[in-house]
Amino acid sequence: MKISISYETFSETSLLNVIDRALVEKAILASNNAYARYSKFHVGAAVLLENGDIILGNNQENIAYPSGLCAERTALFYAGANYPILKITSLAVYGSGDLLEGRGPVTPCGACRQVMAESIQRQNIGFELLLAGADGSVVKFKNALDLLPLPFGI
Repeated sequence: MKISISYETFSETSLLNVIDRALVEKAILASNNAYARYSKFHVGAAVLLENGDIILGNNQENIAYPSGLCAERTALFYAGANYPILKITSLAVYGSGDLLEGRGPVTPCGACRQVMAESIQRQNIGFELLLAGADGSVVKFKNALDLLPLPFGI
């Protein structure tokens, strides 16, 4: 078996198509509402559904770590709970804060990658993933499953 990962890189969001750029901008806006009192690491996520609706999520921390939740899972779980029959077509994630020190795109944690894989299995089709950084750069995957090619239980 051979595993390969395919992605595109963009040095700035202005190089994205109109839909992708709008989704990244929504993720950036969502990060402004993150509750990141402890880490000071603000992450926003924007899920594009097949009907054009956009679901936002952001990280929500809690002093009783690990009781918080990442932005990606907040948005994906909301989409699954409220729009269970609509397919996800794209997910944008943006992160900023001291942990990144102005570097490139944030990458999802292992738990978020597993939830993405389960979401893909649930809807029986992959979705695009855009990872945006405070430096303006973006990495785009045609299928979010590329980040976790051997998911648990799937």
